[in-house]
Amino acid sequence: MIRSVSSFVLDGIQAHPCQVEVAITPGQVTGTTIVGLPDAAVRESIERVRAAIRNSGYCWPDGYITVNLAPASLRKEGPVYDLPIAVALLMAGRTVDRAGTERATNVYMGGELALDGSIRTIRGVTSLAVLGRNGTIVVPFDNLAEASVVRNTVVHGARTLGDVVAWLNQQADLESGHAAAVAVPPCDEDFVQVLAQESVKRSLTIAAAGWHNVLLLGPPGTGKSLMSRCLPGILPALTDLQAVEVLQVRSCAGLVDRVGLSSKPPFRSPHHSATAAAVIGGGTSPRPGEISLAHHGVLFLDELPEFSRPVLEALRQPLEEHAVTIARASGAVRYPAHCLLVAAMNPTRDGRQAGRRGADAVNQLSAPLLDRIDLHVDVPRVPVAALRRAAPGRSTEELAAMVREARDRMQDRQGERLNGMLTGSDLDTVGQFQPEALDALEACMTSLDLSARAWNRLRRVARTIADLDQQDAVAVEHMTEAVQYRSVVSD
Repeated sequence: MIRSVSSFVLDGIQAHPCQVEVAITPGQVTGTTIVGLPDAAVRESIERVRAAIRNSGYCWPDGYITVNLAPASLRKEGPVYDLPIAVALLMAGRTVDRAGTERATNVYMGGELALDGSIRTIRGVTSLAVLGRNGTIVVPFDNLAEASVVRNTVVHGARTLGDVVAWLNQQADLESGHAAAVAVPPCDEDFVQVLAQESVKRSLTIAAAGWHNVLLLGPPGTGKSLMSRCLPGILPALTDLQAVEVLQVRSCAGLVDRVGLSSKPPFRSPHHSATAAAVIGGGTSPRPGEISLAHHGVLFLDELPEFSRPVLEALRQPLEEHAVTIARASGAVRYPAHCLLVAAMNPTRDGRQAGRRGADAVNQLSAPLLDRIDLHVDVPRVPVAALRRAAPGRSTEELAAMVREARDRMQDRQGERLNGMLTGSDLDTVGQFQPEALDALEACMTSLDLSARAWNRLRRVARTIADLDQQDAVAVEHMTEAVQYRSVVSD
């Protein structure tokens, strides 16, 4: 007798259908075989399933059991298939009646079974909910909130294997999830706390408006970390689609979210001792790294030169392509990484020298990496006397309003693409550069010996500055300010 239950297999953050087929061959020979490219955790699942079925009060079927995970071309990982294997076995053994078997036809399931039959959390349920849109899914109860964020999907949460069997046999109901409103958490930090650093606030406003990577150089105690933590507060709130993508990445990384959707852009700040696999992603069984967990948000790298060289060099491609591809012998996975990089560093070991190309800490960074950071901002030390007399500067609310206005101008001109995403041909078409501004840029690139990549990057920054100044055309003063953000480490 053959029975099947629908489940899923993760490919990056995307879920693909996986059919869990169970065949029981009666006779003298007993045993089990799992086929379909299972990893060790999947092969071990049969022992968990056997104990869970018996400890839940059900009979283990007699005969030789073959479990097939289709399609066989995709590698199956993790304990997600425990629940669908158990349900398929109980269907084949007629513990689940004919009506329950028909009811399970269009239901996606996933969950890890404990030996007592309880169901533990799994990763990737948000992607499962996207896969099962307009249908029904059954997930562990602790995953119910994060699976419920996807609209038009009927989500049920189960605590035990017995709950699922009773639901299929229409003897009991499972708890259903309901899509909650997108949460708008308050800002933990406010730019108004930062005194006498208005020029740095402006540079971060430019970065937020046009989505430009930024490097903050300055001695200790000048507010680099505080201003970086304030940056998510001036970014526009995430759309529902972006919030679901962020939750998908978190779910695939195994970070269970019991709150649901949040409109606040994520902020990730890994320690400088983190490995390349932790920051970029990877591992034996690939997982998203910090750069993907910061998708649609901010990746803050404090003490940038203290990160290992492999980590820093591995950042170059994701910063350009806004995605991470992790290749293994068994295949390749791709994770989104559309994040805003904010890096901070002391220009020298003792933190006293101004940030220039000759500074020893700056020399540790490769030119190709620096070339991918649009804004190099000098954060000066402020005398105590100036701090005592400084008036409150612009707040997060004021800067956020400026960013929104600049984004509106971009949308009216070029659609959903931000200035930091425009190609060279896009800039030629919609950039509206005055000839004098391009002449000034050409002269500055020659004198500063900048690479060809900097031509488009500086034009993007200048276009954003013009948008913040509510100007249709990019003038010389906009281009000059953009070049100043490159000259900090080019002297």
